[in-house]
Amino acid sequence: MTGEARTPDGDDQPLDGLTILDASRVLVGPFCTMQLGDLGAEVIKIERPDGGDQTRGWHPPTYGEESAYYVSVNRNKRSLTLNLASEEGREVFCDLASEADVLVENFRVGKMEEWGLDYSTLSEVNPELIYCSLSGYGEWGPQKDRPAYDIMMQAEGGLMSITGEENGPPVRVGVAIADIGAGMYATQAILAALLYRELGDGNGQKIDVSLLDGQVAWMSYMASYYFATGDPPGRMGSKHPTIAPYQAFETRDGYVVVATASENIWPKFCHALDREDLIDDERFSVNADRVANRSELDQILDEEFSQYSTAEAVARMEDAGVPASRVRDMEDVFESPQVQARNMHQTVDHPTIGSVEMAGSPMHFSRTPTVIERHPPLLGEHTEEILNEFGYDDEMIAELADRDVI
Repeated sequence: MTGEARTPDGDDQPLDGLTILDASRVLVGPFCTMQLGDLGAEVIKIERPDGGDQTRGWHPPTYGEESAYYVSVNRNKRSLTLNLASEEGREVFCDLASEADVLVENFRVGKMEEWGLDYSTLSEVNPELIYCSLSGYGEWGPQKDRPAYDIMMQAEGGLMSITGEENGPPVRVGVAIADIGAGMYATQAILAALLYRELGDGNGQKIDVSLLDGQVAWMSYMASYYFATGDPPGRMGSKHPTIAPYQAFETRDGYVVVATASENIWPKFCHALDREDLIDDERFSVNADRVANRSELDQILDEEFSQYSTAEAVARMEDAGVPASRVRDMEDVFESPQVQARNMHQTVDHPTIGSVEMAGSPMHFSRTPTVIERHPPLLGEHTEEILNEFGYDDEMIAELADRDVI
């Protein structure tokens, strides 16, 4: 539960003293709880004794015997195996929830209620509990019981209608962005609920976050374009619907991305290509003209960029003060001096692998820094340790193990 007020001393983290009961698996929930763990919360990951989180088996690739997928979203946690299908397992879970600050779960809608582990039940024994449920479609509405996967959410939430090349097939974003987005919203909502609990009456509340809602919210200005015009925006590849040129251009050996995002950049862009004649061309003089005459402009610029290598094109743009970049792959990203300077390439020691590399936390604090203190846990690695902390003695733990509860 919430500790006493304290003065940060440089070793503290924002969520020190908070306990998160993580009954989630795969991606959306684990991504949320990893962020809370990065912020210093004590995260207890509840896993099935017979295999644990499904992503442990999603391989190749692996680090030794550990799935790279599982490793990517489960640092800063401890693992406790618990059979929630058994009555005794649910009793243990209730004991843990009675002392937790936050519970995160992403079982199918209604499953926690079937088990007697729903918010209304657990809040009776722990009124301070903040209970976050994550699902594909949310806990109410005509589709609440449908199974959901990221590609479905990208399609149903509108993202795939605007992703991909013009006149080409729909394309999913290359990572499970619906899961990650909902995980970010869940983290944000949990932090808000914790603040409200501290400033309000001290009680927790129920949070409902869905992947579909997150995708719809992320449509942002694309949704506004539709509301303003009545016309659903379509796929444009890397192009921007209201800025030109703002896209990728093919070079002799790859692609360069250019962002001519303001009127003062346009003349610099033209100078970089030795095409000063385009500056005062009435077809392209201001952004609205360039958008209206995009096809003509694209034809000119495609020809210009085809003359250069990617390195040459980037150098020309940067020398002229035009935002530009090559398209980096993962090797390029993690070799970047800027990425390394920001500590976004991290390594953590692991008991069976030796060490594991991973992307760092993007949250940087001046007084309470994020720290990767725990490796992604082995299945059930901390079961006895955690149960001891919650008052279970060695004999009780042995009995639970004998009955396949843990």
